[in-house]
Amino acid sequence: MDRDYVNAICKEFPGAALSDPWGGGHGAWKIGGKMFACIGTANDGVSVKTPDAETAQMVIDAGVGVKAPYFHRSWVRLPFEADPEELRHRLTVSYDIVRASLTKKLQATLPPRS
Repeated sequence: MDRDYVNAICKEFPGAALSDPWGGGHGAWKIGGKMFACIGTANDGVSVKTPDAETAQMVIDAGVGVKAPYFHRSWVRLPFEADPEELRHRLTVSYDIVRASLTKKLQATLPPRS
C-alpha cells in the first residue's frame, strides 16, 4: 500500500479534505478543520488518532504501529505494509473520533456518515 491507497480510503469519508499545512508534500486529512490522518514526507506510513493513549500503546505493543512522531501520545503511525483491513479500520476510527469531537453546529453542516 502507499499514499494513494490511504488517500483513496480517506476521500470516501463524508466531508474529508486533503491539505498540505506545512508544505513540502505532507498529506493531512481533515474533517471540519481538524486532522484525523497525516502522511509525512518520509512517505512510509500514515499517522492516525486513537481513542486514548492506552489504545495507542496497545496498538504499539501489538506491533501494528509505532508512536507517531510530533503527535500526542494518542496518535500512532501505521506503516504502509500494515494489514489493509487494519489500516482501513484505524483510519475509520480516527475519522469517527475527530468528527464526533466537532461542535454539533459544525457536525450539522457535514454530509451524513453512511
